[in-house]
Amino acid sequence: MIRCVAIDDEPLALKQLVSYIGNVPFLELAGSFQSSVEAQKFLNSNQVDVMFVDVNMPDLSGLDLVRSLPNPPLVVLTTAYSEYAVEGYKVEAIGYLLKPFSLNDFRQVAEKVQKQWNLLHAESMVSNADSDNALFFKTDYKVLRVEIPSILYVESMSEYLKIWVDGKKEAIVVLLSLKKLEERLPSGYFMRIHRSYIINLKKIKSVTKGHVQLGDDVTLPIGDLYKESLSAYIDSKFLGK
Repeated sequence: MIRCVAIDDEPLALKQLVSYIGNVPFLELAGSFQSSVEAQKFLNSNQVDVMFVDVNMPDLSGLDLVRSLPNPPLVVLTTAYSEYAVEGYKVEAIGYLLKPFSLNDFRQVAEKVQKQWNLLHAESMVSNADSDNALFFKTDYKVLRVEIPSILYVESMSEYLKIWVDGKKEAIVVLLSLKKLEERLPSGYFMRIHRSYIINLKKIKSVTKGHVQLGDDVTLPIGDLYKESLSAYIDSKFLGK
């Protein structure tokens, strides 16, 4: 079950939202709140998977509520004002419901939430590293064992990952988030260099402005947010002037 909270200062709107949640089998209501401040207290001390929150709230807006949480859950914004759709991107909202919305509208967003939740909790897709320094991946109706040191780089493609392995012409394709795999790979050997790429640091052949070369024929871009971390790694290994 996906635990969720409903937050709206309008009693009728909140009642409808709670009713819609009750009509979706995979959603479990953990709490409903007319006050964003009360919701904030609850979210800071309880594990929740998704929050359905109205943007226009007194005292603390829905957007500010999301920003105030150190580890916010998935976010679905509700509002009567279409101009807030752009603001939703700033808090990485997964969905947006424009009032008045129907049960069908809600179910469509709920299915999107379920898809993302499944992706984030795809524990069965990859195992912990075993004593032989390997991971197991579920792909194409079978489970593959992959030696961690043999991984050249990992490429994100929306909801899927391509895992490129030394000596293999084709990538291993798995349904998994880049963040989830990043958590399982040893940080001393792997580094994220771009929103779409994690590389094996031991496979770096050269680094030029804005790019990393792995092996003889793979060149990947370095994202601006990751340049500092990669530079720090290179500097720690650098000899000479």
